[in-house]
Amino acid sequence: MTDSRDEPLVLGIETSCDETGVGIVRGTTLLADAVASSVDEHARFGGVVPEVASRAHLEAMVPTIDRALKEAGVSAKDLDGVAVTAGPGLAGALLVGVSAAKAYAYALGKPLYGVNHLASHICVDQLEHGPLPEPTMALLVSGGHSSLLLSTDITSDVRPMGSTIDDAAGEAFDKIARVLNLGFPGGPVIDRYAKEGDPEAIAFPRGLTGPRDPAYDFSFSGLKTAVARWIEARRAAGEEVPVRDVAASFQEAVVDVLTRKAVRACKDEGVDHLMIGGGVAANSRLRALAQERCEAAGIRLRVPRPKLCTDNGAMVAALGAEMVARNRAASGWDLSADSSLPVTDPHVPGHDHVHEVGEENLYS
Repeated sequence: MTDSRDEPLVLGIETSCDETGVGIVRGTTLLADAVASSVDEHARFGGVVPEVASRAHLEAMVPTIDRALKEAGVSAKDLDGVAVTAGPGLAGALLVGVSAAKAYAYALGKPLYGVNHLASHICVDQLEHGPLPEPTMALLVSGGHSSLLLSTDITSDVRPMGSTIDDAAGEAFDKIARVLNLGFPGGPVIDRYAKEGDPEAIAFPRGLTGPRDPAYDFSFSGLKTAVARWIEARRAAGEEVPVRDVAASFQEAVVDVLTRKAVRACKDEGVDHLMIGGGVAANSRLRALAQERCEAAGIRLRVPRPKLCTDNGAMVAALGAEMVARNRAASGWDLSADSSLPVTDPHVPGHDHVHEVGEENLYS
């Protein structure tokens, strides 16, 4: 039996958007998941303001790392590596996390791993359900991404199958919530109102589902416009807007397309596992419909608990630990943030000499 202490102990830092996440894992065991959110600071703007997010990360970084170490009951000097989201995401926000990770890794004399945000969202499921099957189909849905990805090796081989050509699913949720005057962020509140509405009350369109449309790509811009115009027409006529029915019908249109295309991709590729991640994966209707359709197709569904679906440091630490376990090359000290880092790059390796630091631990 393998001693868990032989598994890599890795700290992960996530700052791609408005969450300052710091996680610590040992192998596939989650020890700490500390998050400092700046969502309340963005609410009055109706969306994330990059400069505000960057400043919030800067202020929250050290306290959040200290909190994670305390929660995990480990010392920084015991770490086997430091992982950080190098991209994609907001450039300024990413820079804060990358700079902090480089400072900690250098001071500790530990290897640094710049990892991909999207690949991290896939890898986090290992903390919930154990090692990922290879291959695994992943549906990632959030405020910035709606992607179908095929992973045969989470550390080196992630292939894009399809993505959004306009608004991401989470972005559409935020915009419709704004039109309905429900506040920001839109995902949780739409989900809550939809539970009391009729998903068949209004026949909203399903984008890119025609026979000649791209099989795995997504489009929610037309749906967003259709919902907004329907609401505007009711208001112009002096009629009451049935908020719960609108929320339910809009949500059903989104999750119908997401699950339909994900199951189709699994069937076409002969993959019997579907993993769903990203902030929108916390949506109750998406989970229910995905489970229903996967069971009907003989596909095993894996969805992490809601807290691990949203941006967090645990997912970054999970991928970092996998990098260490598989002896992947560490990143160089010249690692930089890449706001458009492609998912085909699960991590950013450096050169053999990049971790030549003194034997003395500079961190105290």
